[in-house]
Amino acid sequence: QVQLVESGGGLVQAGGFLRLSCAASGRTFSTYTMGWFRQAPGKEREFVAAISWSGASTDYVDSVKGRFTISRDNAKSTVYLQMNSLKTEDTAVYYCAAGRSNTGRLERQYTYWGQGTQVTVSS
Repeated sequence: QVQLVESGGGLVQAGGFLRLSCAASGRTFSTYTMGWFRQAPGKEREFVAAISWSGASTDYVDSVKGRFTISRDNAKSTVYLQMNSLKTEDTAVYYCAAGRSNTGRLERQYTYWGQGTQVTVSS
């Protein structure tokens, strides 16, 4: 069982930055692929980024490439999402998730989910 708690969301102006954190409970964090997803108002939840258990492999949705960076610290059981050059269209609730498959973009590849943290980007 893995429990995930996101933090770091907030209100920021367009062009600004935020760093999201997702702290995991349990001693098996380092064996999980970690992902970030987001859900904007009125839209389906979408994949944002993923990182393999070792951190050697990452994947990003095209809309955030070059602006967002996913990383992890297995010693701290924490995964991060550094978000730079934020745009109004990045406004959403951001969720972290843990799964056993290779870095994946599908929700069904992830078993555990956090409660989400709100990110609001103003113009």
